[in-house]
Formats: sequence, C-alpha cells, structure tokens
Amino acid sequence: MSGVPAVEVDGVSKNYGAVSALKPTSFAVPNGQYFVLLGPSGGGKTTTLRMIAGLIRPTTGRVRIGGRDVTDEPANRRDTAMVFQGFALFPHMTVEQNVAYGLELRRLPKDELRERTAAMLRLVGLTGYEGRRPSALSGGQQQRVQLARALVLQTSIVLLDEPLAALDATLRKDMCFELKHIQESVGTTFIHVTHNQEEAMTVADQIALIAAGTLVESGTPRAMYEHPKRRFTAEFIGENAVFSGPSSEGVLRVGGVALTVSCVEPASAISVAAENIAMHRQRPDLEQALPGTVVDVFYLGFTALLHVEVDGGPAVPVRLPSRELDVGIKAGERVWLSWDPGHARVHMA
Repeated sequence: MSGVPAVEVDGVSKNYGAVSALKPTSFAVPNGQYFVLLGPSGGGKTTTLRMIAGLIRPTTGRVRIGGRDVTDEPANRRDTAMVFQGFALFPHMTVEQNVAYGLELRRLPKDELRERTAAMLRLVGLTGYEGRRPSALSGGQQQRVQLARALVLQTSIVLLDEPLAALDATLRKDMCFELKHIQESVGTTFIHVTHNQEEAMTVADQIALIAAGTLVESGTPRAMYEHPKRRFTAEFIGENAVFSGPSSEGVLRVGGVALTVSCVEPASAISVAAENIAMHRQRPDLEQALPGTVVDVFYLGFTALLHVEVDGGPAVPVRLPSRELDVGIKAGERVWLSWDPGHARVHMA
C-alpha cells in the first residue's frame, strides 16, 4: 500500500444552490507528506478540507483515504483527526483530560490511555502542564494541546484548518517550526489550510494554491516561488513584478520598451521576482531598462522594499540590501529598472 496516496480528491466540487464554492478539483496527497492548501479567504480551501474530513458532502466527485472510497461515510468513520482554527478545548477539563478525551470515547484501557496521553504531551512539549486548565495556558500552549488531542488518536491523516490564525506573528512563526518538526517525527500525513504564504512556505512539502473555487497550481514551495506557471501564483506568492501587454515573436512591450520573452507563443504576462530586479539612479546602457518613479521606500532590517511606478506600466516591487539606502534614495526620485532576461517567467492566462 506504500504507493497508494494518503488522500485522493477526484473531481470533487461543492455547490450551494447557484453558488459554486469549489469547482471540480482533483489532487493526491502522498503518505507522510505535509500538504498545504493555500489561497485567499473564501477561495474554497476550508470547503475542500471539510469534504476530506466528512463534515461536508461534495456535490460531485469522490474522496479516497488510503485507497478506500469514503465519500459516503460520516466523519467518525474516517481515519482523520481535525485541528480547528479556534483552540476548541473543553474549559472545565485539564490539559490531560482534554488530550485523553478521544481515547476515553474509544474506551481504551486506563493504563494505555495514560501512557499514550503522557507520550503525546512529551511530544508537544507540555509535560508538567497536565493539571492545568486551558485558561491558564498561552495561545501557543492551547494550540499544542489541540494538536496533541488530534495526534493521540493515531489516525493516518491530521487535518489543520487555519491552526495558527489566532496567534500573534512571532508565536505563529515558532509554531510553524514546531508543527513541521512534530509532523516529521511522527510521520503522519498533515493537510493544512492557510491564507498565509510564509506559513505555507515554512511547513509544506507540497502546496496546492486554491482561489475562486479553482485549483490554480500545485508544486513544491521552491517551484511555486521560483517558477510559478500561472500569473495568479506570481501575484500571490512572493513579491513579483508582473508585466502584461501586447506580445509577439518573443517580445512584450511595456510603456514603449520592448522586453525579451523567452517563449514562442504569445505571453499574457511575465513576472520577475523583486530580488532579481536591479535599480539604477542613472540611465544604464541597456536596451531593456524601464524608467520609473520611486513611490515608497520601506526599511525592513536586512533588506529594503521599494515600490517603483514604471512609466506606462505597473507599480513594481524592488527588494534591495538595506545598505543601498545609504545613498539617499527617496520617494519621487527618477530611476531605471533592469534584470537578466533569464529571470523573467512567462505566464499564460
């Protein structure tokens, strides 16, 4: 069974009357992978997750877990456990009681229940907190309790619905590392929903980008960041300058400047990562330099982010080492932008 995907979503869709929450969508999640459903709010990510969990019935398509069709089975008959966006803990129970709750419903022997609960609390770093109630825990600790409660059931799939949304930025980053380490240590398949691209890039082995009820693109975090196939991917993941305009015979025109496009077919757009764009304060001796005006300058520590409005084109993000601000770059200054043509990615509609 090693070659059978942990989860298969085959032509699954969901309609609410005339409203399509998810168009027919197919993907497979390999065993033991950290798989992330990424995209803007309202795009269909949570709907997809809940159909895998059995909390929502699909309008069309089939869901398989471990090769077995579970489309018509209720949530409690599926080999899944769920971690919700809110902490969803029983406030009157202790940490130990919360984690052991699912095992008690399964009527496990007391000794095995205590042993598995203790082992899971060790895994999530909460040994010594057994007797505390949720109100005495930080947000990160409460989320660890909810994760332990899901993992202790030893299901083959753990489903996480925006599990870090309620945490502040610093704690969210720390919990990303914790989630990835825990998933790798237990080897369980995780399917994680988020709208936060940094969160997705940190934990994911594979990302599926979903927007407007459509699976836009899927791939590894590095492939999605460095070589996005779709324009929407370039606009959503990373900081990219996206240029569109009339194109033919390997040339795309932006504001009167001819940009080389490394493809035979007409492109709908090209994109260039912000860190691959060079900015010049004097007009360079280059055919493809785009003139523009600095609109914003943001100091971000090691790097700086500038927004440059290209003449006859879009506002372009440019990421530079912060030391380059020492020359006094400011809003309103005229500059020229260039890049190695090999760094331009072509995007079809």
